[in-house]
Amino acid sequence: MVRILLFAGLAEVAGSSVISLEMDHTEWTVRAVREKLSERYPALRDLLEKSMVAVNQEYAMSADPVKETDEIAFIPPVSGG
Repeated sequence: MVRILLFAGLAEVAGSSVISLEMDHTEWTVRAVREKLSERYPALRDLLEKSMVAVNQEYAMSADPVKETDEIAFIPPVSGG
């Protein structure tokens, strides 16, 4: 099971700041996690596509691999002023 942290608007829409996804036996990537989350939470799709991703507290790219023991954080864009 992959532990996923959601921040700001993502957590608000999902109703939780921490969720888990069951992994099958295939190799996963950051992209695959994003797609699974979008399927499970369709309202997050647009914001997930714009979010930065960190795996084990280091920024990750879409093609980076993900293991079942990893912690994945989705960090939506912020605006300031």
